[in-house]
Amino acid sequence: MATDLTTPVAALDAAPIQRRTLRLLFGTQIIGGIGVTIGISVGALLAARVAGTAVAGLAQSAAVVGGALLAVPVTRIIDAHGRRPGLVVAYLAGAAGAVLVVLATVTGSVPLLFLGMLLFGGGSAANLQARYAAVDLAEPTRRGRQLSLIVWATTIGAVAAPNFAALADRTTSGWGLPALSGPFAFSAAAFVLAAGVLLALLRPDPLLTARRLAAADAPVAPPARTGGRGPGMRAAWRVVRERPAARLGIAAVAVGHAVMVAVMSMTPVRLGESHGDADVLRVVGVVLSLHIAGMYALAPVVGWLTDRLGRRAVILGGVALLLAACAVAGTAGHDTPLLSVGLVLLGLGWSGTMVAGSTLLSESVPAAGRPRVQGLSDLTMGLAGAVAAAASGFVMRAAGYPALTLLAAIAVVPLVALALRTASPGIPGGQVPSGVTGGPVPPAAAGGRVPRGAADEEG
Repeated sequence: MATDLTTPVAALDAAPIQRRTLRLLFGTQIIGGIGVTIGISVGALLAARVAGTAVAGLAQSAAVVGGALLAVPVTRIIDAHGRRPGLVVAYLAGAAGAVLVVLATVTGSVPLLFLGMLLFGGGSAANLQARYAAVDLAEPTRRGRQLSLIVWATTIGAVAAPNFAALADRTTSGWGLPALSGPFAFSAAAFVLAAGVLLALLRPDPLLTARRLAAADAPVAPPARTGGRGPGMRAAWRVVRERPAARLGIAAVAVGHAVMVAVMSMTPVRLGESHGDADVLRVVGVVLSLHIAGMYALAPVVGWLTDRLGRRAVILGGVALLLAACAVAGTAGHDTPLLSVGLVLLGLGWSGTMVAGSTLLSESVPAAGRPRVQGLSDLTMGLAGAVAAAASGFVMRAAGYPALTLLAAIAVVPLVALALRTASPGIPGGQVPSGVTGGPVPPAAAGGRVPRGAADEEG
């Protein structure tokens, strides 16, 4: 649909723009997922070869921290200029990081390796931010499903990518590149391709279109409620602090991610206690594949439940699954099938908190402040995961795997309390979108057009 910022607001129909946006994001998520996973799949091995085994884990953590930190400048760009330039910059940062990793492998430079891994996190930052672009123009009754569809699309690339790693390495060995650097060269190419597709085709920009539709109904917003536009993450935090539903959304995403990372990262160590070197990699591969399937494979179902049952109900369901996962994994001993069940439950719990929490957060703040708040969420989630990964090793060594799962379960309790006492977001005009509280759907939402006021919901 050929629309731009000169198109009259009255002529805009959000439904076809949204369909086009979803198709485009779905495709670029697959490409980006391949780019992220094909590099990460050999990242620890390559880091061990360049920097030594002792710091291989830190190099992997650098990519996680880099993705979290890059969320800040990326969301500044999104806030000022729209989704398209922000996603493009994030992917290009990831491509630059992948190139630096290849150069670090060639030169044996450890500092260059860490810088490259930090920037490589831009690919993950873009993948995460894309889920928010999916709900800018979504109908209130379909936000959870459409966000979850973009989360699920990442799975296709993530599952396919490890199978390309050996091919990438064989291909680039003929170019004179060192072993294990080939996958990162392919990552750079995938990120550049995703950035090019978005730059050329993500028009009109969904966020800017949503803002125009919202402004048409409320050209003069009350100063106290515009929120979010201003310097840095402090302005975003003020918006979240004023809205209980936004606090619940950001907490659900961060806590669910931290619990998942803490338990998942030490499960291979637990499996190594009962399997020899000949079998442990195979067993770990199977268990973690099942875990990833739990995280992503049923995301569309989780999104449907988020719209059908309500955001808060699915967050609480995700919490229940996380607690069940900790209980099963913590009491499994060295029973590998039971540990596998625990890791599947862990992935499903993460999916519930991620999809429902992200949806609730997005609709709980006005369009003007939405990108900054979403960036704050991704920053919080990434740092929570990095801290959880680092702390889990110390807990595992000091007290063992059952103690780790117990502490992870305890960490979920405050989220339960917050979910039980958080009121649903209020919507200007007194209307509440279906799926937030299960209340009535605004009449305009039943048709093919997105109601203009729905793009600027406040908590």
